[in-house]
Amino acid sequence: MVTSTSDPNTVESDYDRLSEIKAFDESKAGVKGLVDAGISKIPRMFIQPPDSYGKTSTFYGRVPTIDLDAIDRDADRRNRVINEIKDASKNWGFFQIINHGIPLSILEEMLNGARRFFEQDTEVKKVFYTRDDTEPVRYNSNFDLYSSPAANWRDTLGCVMEPNPPDPEKLPAPCRDMLIEYSKQVMPLGYTLFELLSEALGLQKSHLRDMGCADGLSVACHYYPQCPEPELTLGTTKHADYAFLTVLLQDEIGGLQVLHKEHWVDVPPVPVALIVNIGDLLQLISNDKFKSAEHRVLSNRAAPRVSIACFFLLRSSAKHYGPIKELLSEENPPKYGVTTVRDFALHFRSKGLGATSKLTHLKL
Repeated sequence: MVTSTSDPNTVESDYDRLSEIKAFDESKAGVKGLVDAGISKIPRMFIQPPDSYGKTSTFYGRVPTIDLDAIDRDADRRNRVINEIKDASKNWGFFQIINHGIPLSILEEMLNGARRFFEQDTEVKKVFYTRDDTEPVRYNSNFDLYSSPAANWRDTLGCVMEPNPPDPEKLPAPCRDMLIEYSKQVMPLGYTLFELLSEALGLQKSHLRDMGCADGLSVACHYYPQCPEPELTLGTTKHADYAFLTVLLQDEIGGLQVLHKEHWVDVPPVPVALIVNIGDLLQLISNDKFKSAEHRVLSNRAAPRVSIACFFLLRSSAKHYGPIKELLSEENPPKYGVTTVRDFALHFRSKGLGATSKLTHLKL
């Protein structure tokens, strides 16, 4: 049985956190199941430490929006965009893009498809529920449920879509067609972004692709149910992504914030825009020229939120990655050691989400 309490300071000598987590996990109903059951107080396992869920956000700038229109036809415009991406990747680690080539209808249907999956009957969703990280299609709540200090208020459907997509029949029917189509649309966008990022580093435009940064694509559909006590928990706690690059589609609800100069800055939804953020692996190979920014998602009581995160990396890759040698000099020596994507992914998943940088153990 999942215990409910609304006071984070309550001390219960008989509270058994592991039993509460197991009961929640074994229900295979996710956070959505708690909301469907009509709870008015969140279970204790979701209550974040007070310093984690402080919601006050001081306006401290605006995440840059970059227009990709005409970058293949106008050399001057392409150079301006490269400089904008360079500045955003260095100072923010986040930017929004418009005129990216993916039609609004595709974006909307991808969000709707994910919403249909999460809002169908629990018994139907249970077929996909697993914590086996080797499965190409996985539905669960909190990949780090058993190791995190507090669970996040979200459920996730994760699919490995490239380079070896799963049999279409193994994808959930409510979002099957859109997962396939959206992945086909995101991959060439990723190629374009890696070209622009390569040029922003002063490299040949094929450099990052040639390194294998776009060899794999994992898609995570996140569902954040409405929360009866949003002041006590988070949709996603503060963290940085470990991939090379993330392309994020969010619905109109909002709640995403990026940490910029020690201030939380809202990333407001823009219907036609996609959000791009630098991941830890790109920070590593750029030798800190680009920044992997910490971010989080607030929970809310008004309505469920849906987002689609596309992570560019091949998690099984045994290829070695370290700071790019063309970026190094006596004045700019390597700041990190070498790792493989596979080892770095295992390290990330063993540590779970949290405030501690996953790059610390690789610093020289």
